[in-house]
Amino acid sequence: MTTPEPLLSAKDLHKSYGLTPALEGASIDVAAGELVAVMGPSGSGKSTLLHCLAGIARPDSGSISYRGRDLTACSDAELSALRRTEFGFLFQFGQLVPELSCLENVALPLRLNGIRRRAAEARAAEWLERLEVADVAAKRPGEVSGGQGQRVGAARALITEPRAVFADEPTGALDSLNGERVMKLLTRTAREAGTAVVLVTHEVRVAAYADREVVVRDGRTRDLAAAI
Repeated sequence: MTTPEPLLSAKDLHKSYGLTPALEGASIDVAAGELVAVMGPSGSGKSTLLHCLAGIARPDSGSISYRGRDLTACSDAELSALRRTEFGFLFQFGQLVPELSCLENVALPLRLNGIRRRAAEARAAEWLERLEVADVAAKRPGEVSGGQGQRVGAARALITEPRAVFADEPTGALDSLNGERVMKLLTRTAREAGTAVVLVTHEVRVAAYADREVVVRDGRTRDLAAAI
């Protein structure tokens, strides 16, 4: 059986901050519809790897390919466009805009892509309903619980139907029930929409949802599936 080409592939990434190395030869492949958990101790380089894959940070050397496109050769404007249209992001504390309502936060990616307010907010309302937080639509992020805010963040990450989602400790601030809700949503999205999900976590129960685990240690990666 022929192995499908990965949607996202990084080879031999190196990245330093000043004199401190963060990545020292990290590599990873992620297929469409696959959820990969990136694990490792604090300071191992796992968040730096995620940021490089998502085009937030540029590696010092190495290659990153997304749908056959060399991301390291893209301009800042091209990477920004990818992040708006084809990538979704979910972080530990949601990073919602405090001045906007939850509905407006979810609609924001669509508004940035030129979709009219009424249409964008209608789709945002559908996503809030899907994640069982429709009742917080008019509230601002500071007026909702951590679990509600994270589900609002998940709705914002997924509303553009991205091809790749990058999640950095998305359940770290949640109780087990809300963490399970978020992980079930990410898993279902990957399966149904063919979305590649790269998930940074230190929690074994969260990594259990993944198809595969990649461990980062001292800036290097090891694919557990390949090691077995």
